Amino acid sequence: MRTANIEKMYSKYYLENAFERKGLFKALSDTYSINDVLYAGSFIHITPSFFFPNVVYVDSDDKARSFFRNERDVTQYIIARKTYAADPEYRFIHADYTNALTLGIESFDLLISLYSGFVSPACKRYLKKGGLLLANNSHGDASMASIDDDFELVAVILKKNETYRLVTQGLQKYLNPKRGIPPTREHLLKTQRGIAYEFPANSYLFSKN
Repeated sequence: MRTANIEKMYSKYYLENAFERKGLFKALSDTYSINDVLYAGSFIHITPSFFFPNVVYVDSDDKARSFFRNERDVTQYIIARKTYAADPEYRFIHADYTNALTLGIESFDLLISLYSGFVSPACKRYLKKGGLLLANNSHGDASMASIDDDFELVAVILKKNETYRLVTQGLQKYLNPKRGIPPTREHLLKTQRGIAYEFPANSYLFSKN
């Protein structure tokens, strides 16, 4: 896959749909010290590499494998957009993240779970104690993390237009169920989506206990 094709594919899935979410990762980079990132269910969303120097991407999709196969051109694409001084390092693992991965236990500062199912229970073993889980609630992972004793909500990310803002105070209201019924693991696994919250956020940031 040539560089032009990489740019075309990335534009198709992210730029044309205003779904790159650069502001989200910039907000995290500006606020927290993050170096090593695990992005499970990433597809070809390499925006985190623009802000964090070491990212491992995991996805079972063959299109993702084809995209990452041309390492030189993907690297050049990242270099042209990175915001840090170090050389970017990344790795792609073509696998189902629910299976055991060849990664060090408790070796990542940030675990990303966006539109990819229940990443947190499958991959929290790779997250350092005190490390951060970024999750949204589309497929229920933020709800799942909210009832997991291994995680504590430390911030929510609110989005207005293309601006992302971290909120760290008054967090409990963002976990209040709209119908007053708290989530259960069984319900989340059955429905494969998060519960409706009274005050929904764009995404949620948890710390691993």
